[in-house]
Amino acid sequence: ETLKGMQMAVDDINNAGGINGKKLEIVIGDHGSNSSEAANVTQKLITQKVSAIVGDPTTGITKTAAQICQPAKMVLLSAGAVGPGIVEIGDYIYRDTLLDSVAAPAVTKYLAEELKWKKVALVTTTGLPYSEGLTNIFREALAQNGIEIVAEQSIMEKDTNFSAQVTALAQKEFDGVVFTGYYTEGALFMKEMRKQGLKHLMVGGDGLLGKELYELGGDAVQGSMLYAGFAVDEENATGKTKEFIEKYKAQNNNAFPDMFAAQGYDAVMLLADAMKAANSSDPAVYKEKLAQTKDWQGVTGTITFDENREPIKSPVYLMEVKGQAFAVKAVVPIDTH
Repeated sequence: ETLKGMQMAVDDINNAGGINGKKLEIVIGDHGSNSSEAANVTQKLITQKVSAIVGDPTTGITKTAAQICQPAKMVLLSAGAVGPGIVEIGDYIYRDTLLDSVAAPAVTKYLAEELKWKKVALVTTTGLPYSEGLTNIFREALAQNGIEIVAEQSIMEKDTNFSAQVTALAQKEFDGVVFTGYYTEGALFMKEMRKQGLKHLMVGGDGLLGKELYELGGDAVQGSMLYAGFAVDEENATGKTKEFIEKYKAQNNNAFPDMFAAQGYDAVMLLADAMKAANSSDPAVYKEKLAQTKDWQGVTGTITFDENREPIKSPVYLMEVKGQAFAVKAVVPIDTH
């Protein structure tokens, strides 16, 4: 999907005359999600003197590639990695993803102001760095928005029996569950909640964003909420976003683009604009312009790189499960300054 979005961007750029008089071309290196293969592929792309590397959507592989790109002075822009420790690798490393540190506080504010939540139960998947990190972000955001954590429970990945945890929650009064793990456990946890007669809704991060959530969870996850960096909001989409959705549908049998396709598109466009601004496709030259990106309008929203080259993105898409689908519940703006 990332590649589909990238290819659309390349076509758009080339149809408009390319960059600085040159046509763009995508050189594909496939690592089959294997870390050592990713290292080989990255090395090969650098040897081929590409102008930039866009990848990988996962945090682990991105780190592997980044450690090779940084000393080689090759710009790497991930269109999916959200974990910590990416841009810290060096000043050639970027990403255009919605960070949990940006999204979770915005969603928490929405819970407090729009849904009037005052008390929550917090459920963490222990031993899962994604979940533990997100729990810490939510913990701080909940405190800042005056929402009290009245109960905390831990689960493990691959657990299927949550009766003890839910029994403990049943003793408490709260407005909803903040769940920081992945969709499989999220679905099963909510089924146990319903089994024990608890009617609360669950809210979490994009770790819940998978059709498995509603396929497994069924009735138990209806109304469950999660955030994402991009979603198709056909009624309200405007400008570049609307054009992107229409063009994608036309090329893909009317299917909607997902977050990765949109972020892949923006990744190529961000790089192209930096190359144009610097009048060079040499990473050592244009990377400074890339770092200075401010209020850049992409199909996923506005992107500003902060002083650490981390993307501050607006808006956050708050999704809810409706039937066998995710629907946009709210589009939450972020203060990017």
